[in-house]
Amino acid sequence: MLTFWRGRIRWVLVGWIFVMSAVAYLDRVNISIAGHYIEEEFHLTHMQLGWIFSAFVVGYALFQAPGGRLADRFGARWVLAGAALWWGIFTSLTATIPAGIAGALLVLLAVRFLLGAGEAVVYPASNQLVANWIPTAERGAANGLIFAGVGVGAGITPPIITYIMLRGGWRLSFWVCAILGLVAGGIWFVLARQTPQEHPWVSALELDKIRAGLTGDQSRKAEPLPWKRIFTSKDVLIITYSYFCYGYSAYMFFTWFFIYLSTVRGLNLRESSYYSMAPFLAMAVGSPLGGVLSDFLTRRRSKRLGRCGIAVFGIGFAAVFIALGSTVASPRLASLVLAGGAGALYLSQSSFWSVTADIAGKSAGSVSGVMNMGGQFGGAVTASLTPLIATHFGWSVSFLVAALLCATGSVAWLFVDPNRELAPNPLPAHARDN
Repeated sequence: MLTFWRGRIRWVLVGWIFVMSAVAYLDRVNISIAGHYIEEEFHLTHMQLGWIFSAFVVGYALFQAPGGRLADRFGARWVLAGAALWWGIFTSLTATIPAGIAGALLVLLAVRFLLGAGEAVVYPASNQLVANWIPTAERGAANGLIFAGVGVGAGITPPIITYIMLRGGWRLSFWVCAILGLVAGGIWFVLARQTPQEHPWVSALELDKIRAGLTGDQSRKAEPLPWKRIFTSKDVLIITYSYFCYGYSAYMFFTWFFIYLSTVRGLNLRESSYYSMAPFLAMAVGSPLGGVLSDFLTRRRSKRLGRCGIAVFGIGFAAVFIALGSTVASPRLASLVLAGGAGALYLSQSSFWSVTADIAGKSAGSVSGVMNMGGQFGGAVTASLTPLIATHFGWSVSFLVAALLCATGSVAWLFVDPNRELAPNPLPAHARDN
C-alpha cells in the first residue's frame, strides 16, 4: 500500500482532510435534521431554533482568524487533531442536555457556540497544509476535493440522522457523530506532518515537485503577516465580501432547506430527507469539478481566468438557479433546481481557498481565516434572517435575497488580482505559476 502511494503522500493528506470535512459537516448539519424534535422536546419556536443555528455560526465565524493563526504557528497536524477532540466533546454534550433543564435555550446556545468555535480551525488549518504541501498548479483540485467533503458530509446527514433518529432518537444520532469525529481526528494525527520534509513517507521526487510549485515565503523563519497587512489588502477584503455572499446562500441549504421542504413544501419526513440530499450531492460534484477546471485554465491561460473567471461564472449561475428554484411550483422540481444553484455555487469554492493560499504563503491559515470569517458571518445572518423574511414576505423572497447577494459576490471577483502576493516570494520567477 505504501509503495502505491509513494510520490502521492500529499494526496493522502488531502484525501483525509476530505474525510474530516465530511465529518465536520455531519456534526454541524445534524441539528437541522433533528431540529423538529429539539423544538418539541425543549419547547422552542422556529425563531429560537434559528438563534441556536446562528450561535454555532457566530462561534465559528469569530474564531476563524485566531484559528488560522494557530494553524500558522503550530501546524495543521496538531490543530486539526485538537479540533476533532473538541468536536467530539461538544457534540456529545448536546446529546446530554436534559429535556427539563431550566434555561435550556441558553444552554443550547452556549454549547453550539463553543462547538462552532472548535470547528472554526478546520478550513484555515487545511489551507495552511495546502500552502505547505500542494504546488500552486494543483491547489484548485486539492481544495475542490477538500470541500467536496462539505457536500458529502451534508448530503449523507439527512438519511443517516433520520435513520438513527427513527430507531434511537435524536440524542443517539449526536453520539454517533461525536464518535466519528474522534476516530477521524486520531487517524489524521497518525498520518499527518507539518511539512513534506518532515514526513518519512515523502520521496525525494515528490519533495522536489512540491518545493518547485510553492508560492510565498516558505522558509521556517518566515514571520506571520501582520494583521494590519491582511485587513488592509484590497484583494482580501473583496474576497471576504464575496465569501460573505457565498456563505449567506450556502447556509440556507445547511440550516433551513430540510425544514423548508418538510414544512413549507409539504414533503413528508422520508421524502424531505432524500430530496434535501440533492443540493449537497451537487456540492460534492461541483466542488472538485470547479477545482479541476480552475487548475486547467490556470495552467493553460492564467490565474486570472482560472481562479477569478471560475468564481464569477459559478457564483453568477448560482444566483440564476436560486432565483428560479424559489418560483417553481412542484416541490420536487424546485429542490432539484435549487440543488443546481448549490452545485454552481460550489464550482467557485476552490477559487477562494486557492487564491488565499497563493497570496499568503506561510500565513495562508490567517488570511483564509479572515476570508472564512466573512463567509460564516453570512451564514449567521441567513440562519436568523431567513425565517424573519419568510414570515413577513414569504419564502420566495428569502431565496431571492440570497440570489441577489450571489450576483454581487460574482461581480466582486472581477476586481481581484490573484497574482498580487501579500509577502515577497523568494522563489525564482521560473518556479512560479502565472
